[in-house]
Amino acid sequence: MKTKTNKAKHPEETAMSRIPGSPSNRFWLYLIPGVAMLTWIIIVPGIWNIYLSFTNYRGIRPPVWAGLKNWARLMKDDTFWISFRNSIWMIIAMVVIPILLGLILSSLIFDVVQKKFGPKAASTMRAVYYFPQLLPIAIGSLVMGWIFRAENGALNSLLSAIGLGSLQHDWLGKPDTALIFLMLIMVWIQVGYPLVIFMSGLQRVDPELYEAASLDGANWWQRFKTITLPSIKPEIFVVALTCTIAALKVFVPVYMLTKGGPGTTTIVPSYCSYTQFFQVQQVGYGAAIATALTVVIIIVAIVFTNLQQKVEAEDGE
Repeated sequence: MKTKTNKAKHPEETAMSRIPGSPSNRFWLYLIPGVAMLTWIIIVPGIWNIYLSFTNYRGIRPPVWAGLKNWARLMKDDTFWISFRNSIWMIIAMVVIPILLGLILSSLIFDVVQKKFGPKAASTMRAVYYFPQLLPIAIGSLVMGWIFRAENGALNSLLSAIGLGSLQHDWLGKPDTALIFLMLIMVWIQVGYPLVIFMSGLQRVDPELYEAASLDGANWWQRFKTITLPSIKPEIFVVALTCTIAALKVFVPVYMLTKGGPGTTTIVPSYCSYTQFFQVQQVGYGAAIATALTVVIIIVAIVFTNLQQKVEAEDGE
């Protein structure tokens, strides 16, 4: 006589058994909303944008096929290439400098401030640096615009108040300073993001490593080089990738503060595309600029991903 054995089911198995269907096709229904939104918001507009880049279209009459005309114009457009050159400066301001500052500040807060003044002081400093990230980018740009405004700006008023009125300047309106001060503003906005990411990565580092290194006579720089940097390599790659993408497609600060000027001093690809779309109504050419920028971003993402995988593979050996 066969006896039946009752096997106790795991709670997760019990909950999952209530969902109809076999395990192989049980979860595909949950993908439908995300796939539908991705298709509607990203894929369809992306395909339409690529199509428009091969047309003459002013936004009113139906687009007329133009072949590679817009792309040939793009290759010869000095403004377009100036905008990409300015993107390099944006990468320096939004990726290179914030990552370097974020590494140093996060290590100092974690390894020095937290030990001497406690976790509350470290959390306060982290929040202060991260505050610009909490502001809407348009609000942050407005605040910076008030500070660096030529007439009655906070910086010029301060210079006048302390007897340095001769140093007053149109900081965002003159070619010699516009790009520099736009970069400084982007550093201020961006530096809190890598700092917070790096500090969260440092939380998983065993504090005993720092204590052992200190007992062996290692100074802060030696601890930073041998413990901090190797421990947060994954975070560095993530921050570098996301910040580079943000730098390549930066738009709001340029629109709010300089409008790409004076002249083309601070123009970037996204603003260049915007002017073609909405100011001169060359939608086909604007679509070509936007498509070229998208291709560059995809290439950058692939390069960063492959480089990260290569470094992780070398570290795992």
